[in-house]
Amino acid sequence: MENPIPLKRLSENTIFRKGDVFVLFGELFGRGYATGLLDEARRVGMEIVGITVGRRDEGNVLRPLNADELAAAEDRLGGRIINIPLMAGFDLDAPAGGPTPTDLLAKMTLESWQHDRLDWGYIEQCRAIATARFSEALSQVMAILDRMIPAGRNVFFAHTMAGGIAKAKVFLVVANRIYKGTGTRHMSSQTLLDSDMGKLILQNFDDVSANTFGHLLHFSAAIRERVEASGGQVRYTAYGYHGSAILIDGGYRWQTYTNYTQGFAKMRLERIAEQAWAAGVKATVYNCPEIRTNSSDVFTGIELPLIPLLLALKKENGGQWADEQWQACQALLADGLTMTDVLRKITDMQASEVMRPFYDFSAWPMANSQAQADLTIGTSNEITQMHRDNKVMISDLLSGLVVEATGQIIFGETSDPSGPVQWLNHDIVARQLNASHPRSYVPASAIRQGTEPSRHEMA
Repeated sequence: MENPIPLKRLSENTIFRKGDVFVLFGELFGRGYATGLLDEARRVGMEIVGITVGRRDEGNVLRPLNADELAAAEDRLGGRIINIPLMAGFDLDAPAGGPTPTDLLAKMTLESWQHDRLDWGYIEQCRAIATARFSEALSQVMAILDRMIPAGRNVFFAHTMAGGIAKAKVFLVVANRIYKGTGTRHMSSQTLLDSDMGKLILQNFDDVSANTFGHLLHFSAAIRERVEASGGQVRYTAYGYHGSAILIDGGYRWQTYTNYTQGFAKMRLERIAEQAWAAGVKATVYNCPEIRTNSSDVFTGIELPLIPLLLALKKENGGQWADEQWQACQALLADGLTMTDVLRKITDMQASEVMRPFYDFSAWPMANSQAQADLTIGTSNEITQMHRDNKVMISDLLSGLVVEATGQIIFGETSDPSGPVQWLNHDIVARQLNASHPRSYVPASAIRQGTEPSRHEMA
């Protein structure tokens, strides 16, 4: 992609109806974009089918959900789950009796990790084992799913798998310094990418966030052919992140979180959609604005671009409801502080010479810098301290609005998608929200729900 391709139209669903099948390809955990899309599928009466990534026991053996876990997961989803483990990534796979990639990372120390080397031939064996495991399980899932889709029904596949962080202590410490560290605790993200540990993590991100979309397209081909042969329609969506355009100095301008290490996998996800589209398959990656999720919370400062959504609501002909969102956010601030104070901090950060190099779309995802990390993380921490309660944040309320709007936009657009990759910027999000709320309304989903993070939640 040489330039971001913004979605400019608001479309209505013209295909999906009661009895059609919505497949969530990724287990539903806590907060995330998928909840908005699921709300739309439920609203029109679609049959909801989900999968599970499974669970690993103390011996690292992957297993299906037990009865209690399955019941809880189906209740959370509001549909049926095919209980065959589809955990992606190779960080916990290995030849019989051999160490997993996570085991190998666990031997590294904070003093040695930059120089430690991995046996890439062995890592490739682990990766091949994981791919074979995932492919075999997915083949079984698709065979079951095929029997669950009656003739004459349309099918909506929503890919939501993302992540792939290996749970090795040394990596978690390094990641904390890269994404949260300032001053003497700052660490360059490029240092990680140049190391063997970083290269391993990037490969695992690819396998979880991107390659699973390719597997989904491939293994659902028989379903797609059967449905389309009988006059039905099949659509595929995936969630991307490749920066977003927000209001800066009165105009919408692309910006991004730095450094978003998973960005390399998100670009691979885009290429997979482009290849599918060229082959006649309606598969679209929607690059959504920044929100707070269980997985994105590791990136301190990623929530800052959310706050100018309030400006977009007014610019896009917002009325009473838009004013009420301002008031709701204002009410979350400590006494004596205003939204003007908050927005001024963000404006000052955006206008800083430190940030200017990072507005280069063609260079994304760029490595962080000491000055950029200090400014971004420092601004985030300052705004957090401006709240009455740092567990009830403006960014939580606005995240709920973005989830709601993107679900509506994607569901409507996917009936007749414009292309394989689209950006949902603050202008289209604000227009959707204003159109959906002509009267007073604050969504219940705006209040943060605390849940455990997942490796397969959208990041």
